[in-house]
Amino acid sequence: MVGSEEQAPAIANVRWLARLLGLPSFPVTLTWPHLGLLGLIPFPVKYHIYFGEPMYFEGYHNDEDEVIRQNVEQVKERIQAMIGAGLEQRRRRGPIFGIFF
Repeated sequence: MVGSEEQAPAIANVRWLARLLGLPSFPVTLTWPHLGLLGLIPFPVKYHIYFGEPMYFEGYHNDEDEVIRQNVEQVKERIQAMIGAGLEQRRRRGPIFGIFF
């Protein structure tokens, strides 16, 4: 998925507050907290969702950890390549709101 990061571009991450609340992050965006609750409304953006070709693996669920790690790495590499391609397509379409996030 490419585009979701533009709906609320973060300018900071308050890590200590995220840990306190049990969240993975606590972002401060361009509009929040400066605009109060109005600042929580996300920017209108287009999401681009990409589906890759199916990947097939042979083996069993109880294979050696190293075999499973290799399969996981293949999946991660494929996802990263798809994200890179999506970001490149976005660059060719031009910036959102006059800037790139």
